[in-house]
Amino acid sequence: MKISTKFIIVLVIYFSAFQNINAQVEQAQAGFRFLENPVSAEVMGRGGIGVTSTITSNAVFWNPALLGFIPTTVDVSINHTQGIADINYNAIGASIRLPNIGTIGLSLLAMDYGTFYLTRRAANDQGYIETGTFSPSAIAAGVSFSQKVSDRFSYGVQVKFVRQDLGDAWVASTGDSLSDPNLLSTLKEKKYALSTVAFDVGTYYDFQYNGITFGAALYNVSRELRYETQDFPLPFAVSFSATVKPLMFLFDDETAKSIIISFESRHPRDFGEKAKFGAEYHFLDMFTARVGYMLNYDERSWTAGVGIKASVGGIPIRMDYAVEPFGIFGDVHYISLGFAY
Repeated sequence: MKISTKFIIVLVIYFSAFQNINAQVEQAQAGFRFLENPVSAEVMGRGGIGVTSTITSNAVFWNPALLGFIPTTVDVSINHTQGIADINYNAIGASIRLPNIGTIGLSLLAMDYGTFYLTRRAANDQGYIETGTFSPSAIAAGVSFSQKVSDRFSYGVQVKFVRQDLGDAWVASTGDSLSDPNLLSTLKEKKYALSTVAFDVGTYYDFQYNGITFGAALYNVSRELRYETQDFPLPFAVSFSATVKPLMFLFDDETAKSIIISFESRHPRDFGEKAKFGAEYHFLDMFTARVGYMLNYDERSWTAGVGIKASVGGIPIRMDYAVEPFGIFGDVHYISLGFAY
């Protein structure tokens, strides 16, 4: 097998960038954690492996380079996640292929944290008074571009606007107790909402040999933000992934392509390396069964899921479901619906 020089150069750039950034901010605390929430029931069914196998518009959340390999002109994915502690989120991905140019991707991720009760310190027996309710919000909206350079190699980049609103807080600039008149006189509301622009970059390479593929992606490259006096970065990470169809080493028919084994490693800036293993079985391009396992997570481990493909009025439709046991927090459920044209 012959590997292109461009592919090797891209790998060197990825490893160098990761080593340099990781050396500067290793074990640093990160904010905007919602950007790490996994999207797509298909991906979570196989253990959260999405850098190499997500050849749908949900690639905008995992590896924008995969957009270049989507065979249809238009692809849309709608995702809902029922998370822990009543924290849910929804995401939409879309891709449009422009002939002889590349593929454009659009993404939107919106969190639903539920309702919280607001209080303010006060000089009464309780020490506080209630001031109403609020709902924190967090969104990430992105635009991607991917180009399929050859039948083996593609690259992609995503620019996304991210915003997190934690509501308002009552802050006093002077005084040290509730009985101090200076504290009460300077008490005022302060808004805690931040936004910035971040970048994701990805590459993908298909060896065209027994289903072996390789992908790499950098996530959440951005400037640091600040709450009060504390600076913090976004959750930067780099992932490397590979797939193989093991039966193709033994057989030479279509059924040999039905089983795919995947591996992915994730290197976040503030935790140790994480590893993911996944497997999926495809039956007649209509039904898919998936299973996965994640290492070096506090609560996450096994995942499982199923997928169904059908055609409605000549339009391909896909439906996916995955479940992830989350330790003492219960199960997380993922539902995805997609169609292509």
